[in-house]
Amino acid sequence: MGQVELQSIHKSFGPTAVLDDINLTIADKEFVVVVGPSGCGKSTLLRVVAGLEEASSGALLFDGRAVNALSPGERNVAMVFQNYALYPHLSVATNIGFGLRRAAMSRREKRAAIERIARLLEIEPLLKRRPNALSGGQRQRVAMGRAIIRNPAVFLFDEPLSNLDARLRMQMRSEIRGLHSKLPTTTIYVTHDQIEAMTMADRVVVMNAGRIEQIGTPSQIYDTPRTTFVARFMGMPSMNMIAARYDGDALVLPDTRVPVPADWPERLAPWVGRELLLGLRPEHLSLRTSPGGVPATVDLTEPTGSETLVYLHHGDTRLAARTPPDTRLRRGDQVHLDLRLDRATLFDPDTTLALPTLPADPITKGETA
Repeated sequence: MGQVELQSIHKSFGPTAVLDDINLTIADKEFVVVVGPSGCGKSTLLRVVAGLEEASSGALLFDGRAVNALSPGERNVAMVFQNYALYPHLSVATNIGFGLRRAAMSRREKRAAIERIARLLEIEPLLKRRPNALSGGQRQRVAMGRAIIRNPAVFLFDEPLSNLDARLRMQMRSEIRGLHSKLPTTTIYVTHDQIEAMTMADRVVVMNAGRIEQIGTPSQIYDTPRTTFVARFMGMPSMNMIAARYDGDALVLPDTRVPVPADWPERLAPWVGRELLLGLRPEHLSLRTSPGGVPATVDLTEPTGSETLVYLHHGDTRLAARTPPDTRLRRGDQVHLDLRLDRATLFDPDTTLALPTLPADPITKGETA
C-alpha cells in the first residue's frame, strides 16, 4: 500500500512562506505529476514527503499513519534526483545495490536482485562500468535502478529529465511510464515541463506561488482550466485570452461583435454589461482570408512539419492559432478568425477564476481542485 495524504501542509523558511495550505490525496499506485514554474514550491513539497524537509505545520500521512516525526529512512520512500546523485568511484552494479547494504540478504541474493533490476532497465552490459563512462540517459536508469531495488512504497522523482536533450527526454518519459505499468507503485513526479505532466500523469497538480491552483486529469487541466494561471501555463502555445464585454447578445471586442451560443444568455445573465476574459486554445481559432469573423493581422508563422503555428494580433491582443501544415501566410497579412465558442472558457478578470459552466456549478473564490 502507498496512499499519501497531505493535510493543510505549510512550510516556511524564516518569514518566507514556500508551501501554503497544501491539501492533496494520492491514491495507492497512482502516478501524480506536480508541475509549476521555478520557485512555486513543488520541489519543497517533494522534500517534505521524503522527510528531507520538515513541514512547519500540517499532517503528512502514509496509508492513514502520520509520518511527520519519521526520518527519511523510516518512511519507505525512494527518491530520484535531478543530478542522479551516483557515486562516481563505484560501479553501476554497486550503485544500484547500495540501498541493500544493510538488508538481511546474502551476497548471492543481492547480486540476483541487481541483475533483475538491470534486466528490467536494459542496462545489463553496463554493470561493471562507472558513472563517468555512461551517457545521461544511462545514468538516469542507474539512479532509477537504485530506487527500484529498495521496493519502496512511494517513488519520488525530482525533475529527473532536466539534464537530458529533447530526444532523450521523450524516450525517458515513455520508459518511466512503462516502468510504472510494470511496477505499479505510488509515484510523485515533480517537473516544470508541462509536456511531461500532460503525457505521464494519471493526475496533474498545478502549483503557483506555494499553492495548488488545480488538480485534475491531463484532459481536465487542458480543457477546463480553473484559473487564468492554469490556462496560460498549461499548453504550448498557451490559451489565448481575449478581453471582451458581454452585452446580452454578443461579446464585444475591438472593431467587432461575436454572437454567442444560444445557451449563453442564461449562463451569463449576471455578466450583462460587464468585462470578462474569453479563453480559447490555439486549435479553436480558425483562419480564413474571406471577410467575416474577427479581423486580425499576422505577426509570425512557425512551420513545425505536422502543423503551422500562426501568431497574430487583434487590436492590442496577441493571439496564436494552430493551423494545417500547408498554411502559407506572411507577416502583415490580413485574415479573419472564426472562434469556436463552444470550446471556450470564460474567466472573471478580477478573481482570475473560470466562470461556472452551468448555473448549478458555482466556482467560489479560492477553490482549487
